[in-house]
Formats: sequence, C-alpha cells, structure tokens
Amino acid sequence: MAQLSSLVAVAAAIIAAMVFSSVHKVEEGHIAVYYRGGALLKSTSGPGFHLMIPFITTFKAVQTTLQTDDVKNVPCGTSGGVIIYFDRIEVVNFLIPSAVYDIVRNFTADYDRALIFNKIHHELNQFCSVHTMQEVYIQLFDRIDEDLKLALQQDLTSMAPGLIIHAVRVTKPNIPEAIRRNYELMESEKTKLLIAAQKQKVVEKEAETERKKALIEAEKIAQVAEIKFAQMIMEKETEKRISEIEDGAYLAREKARADADFYTAKRVSESNRLKLSPEYLQLLRYRAIASNSKIYFGKDIPKMFLDLSAFAPGSTDKSPGDAASGPELTSKMKELDDGL
Repeated sequence: MAQLSSLVAVAAAIIAAMVFSSVHKVEEGHIAVYYRGGALLKSTSGPGFHLMIPFITTFKAVQTTLQTDDVKNVPCGTSGGVIIYFDRIEVVNFLIPSAVYDIVRNFTADYDRALIFNKIHHELNQFCSVHTMQEVYIQLFDRIDEDLKLALQQDLTSMAPGLIIHAVRVTKPNIPEAIRRNYELMESEKTKLLIAAQKQKVVEKEAETERKKALIEAEKIAQVAEIKFAQMIMEKETEKRISEIEDGAYLAREKARADADFYTAKRVSESNRLKLSPEYLQLLRYRAIASNSKIYFGKDIPKMFLDLSAFAPGSTDKSPGDAASGPELTSKMKELDDGL
C-alpha cells in the first residue's frame, strides 16, 4: 500500500508539472511565438492565458508597443581621423503585430540586435566618416538624429517591413580633452562676441529710438507750422476776398454815383441847351441889371453919375432921356418873363 501511495503521488506531481508547464500567460502589448524542437511554429498568440505541449513546445513574447533601445558607447571616426564616442543613442521603435512572425523567422526574437543596434553603429560611422569633427560636434549635430532615423527606416522598409522607427535621440559625443577645452574657449569667446554684438544692437536701437523721437518731434513741429501757415494763408485769402468784395462794392457805388452825376450833368446840359434862347438870355441880363444897386445908361457915362434914389417916387431930379426908373425896368423884366 505504501508503494502504491508513492506511485500515485509521483504521478500526481508529474501531471501537475505537465499542467503547469503547458499553461502560459502573454502580457498585453506582446505577441507570443512558439518553438518546437527549436523550429519556429507558424502559430502565434495574443495577450491572455494559453496552452502548449509541455516540455516540447516553448514560447517567447515579442513586444509590439513602443519601446526604446539604448545603444551605448558607439565609437565614431571623423574624416580628420579623430575618434569620438557617443555615450548613448536612443532608438524609439515599435513592431506591427502582423509582421511579428516574418521578422522573428528572419532575424530571431532578438531582432533589434541585428536591425537596430548593429545598424546604428554602421550608419553613425558612415555619417562621421564624411564629416569633420567640427561638423559632427557643432555644425551638423542637430541633423544626426534625423539622418539616422531616415537611414534606419529606409533599410528596415526593405529588410524588415513592419518595424517602424519612431524617433532617434543622440547625446553629445565625447571628444579628446584638449580639443574640448579649445571648443570651450571658442564658445567663451563667441559668447563674449555675442554679448558685445547685443550691446552694440542695444546702443544702435537706443540711438535709432532717439532719432525716431527727434524725427517725430520735428515732424510734429513741421506739421504744426504747416497748419499755422495754411491758416495764415486762409486768413490772408479771406481778407483779400473781403477786400475785393469791398473794393467791388465801392467801385460799384462810385460808378453808380458817377453815372448818376453824369446823367444829372447830361440832363442839366440838355436843359441848359434848351434854355439858351435869346429871350432867356435877355431875361438873365435884366435880372443881373436888376440885382445891381446902380445902373448907368448913355454914351457919356463917365461924365454923369446917376443915383437911382433920384428916380424914386416923388423925386423931381430925374432926366427921362438919360436913365430908366426902377418901375420901368421891373415892367420890362416882367414882359420878358411873360414872353418866355
């Protein structure tokens, strides 16, 4: 009975070991590939628990999500013969699940060793061999990661389609100490030069600002002067216009007055021309004579003095043949007026 119990216990242990080795788990983001007797099977499994033949079949989980492969201490020889070292190059990549079987079959489950690590060494040395250390360390350093990414992806597209390079990050390489000190000194001098250039730009900008301020102030003064000058011109033009209007009005008034005077003189002249008849002239002569206080008649005026008062009414000293009395003269003037 004891021997039978031992056999049962051994059989149970063997069965438990077979069950335990046949059940396996695949994590999320991985694809399981199977080997039987060292040969790769065509079947693959996704995340979860799966069964396989114990002790005969084995599996390996291949990551299909984003992963970062670190390539460290990569030597690189420049075109000038200087050896420099890149401490770390990070390659971010991922594998398309449908391409897992073909890539594992061609490059094993450690495909990144052949397709990424070895290719990084090759492509980086290709880049350094055609460039100087100045270019690799300073001038073209910002291009190394992009050039490596393009070169890797171009080769992988033909060799292992389904492996995608997402990004490449390259650290600054280590260079010989003497050369590094020279570069540091050069950077220091370049920094001083940049500081001096920036100071010069600041001074130039301040001078430009002052010049613009002076220019704006001058333009403002010129604009104000121009406005005042234009205002003065407008005032003078207004005064000139007012003067022209006043002169025109004065000229019109004087012309109207002259025309009126001319018309009056013309009408007076015409009136006088109509008046200058013999009878009117005779009337004027008698009027002139009547306005005098003394009147003289006869051929012997110097020998005779005639006082009109002698011919006044009641006077007896007049000579009828020598002088005319006042009433007689008035009568004659009246006759002339009546005749006119």
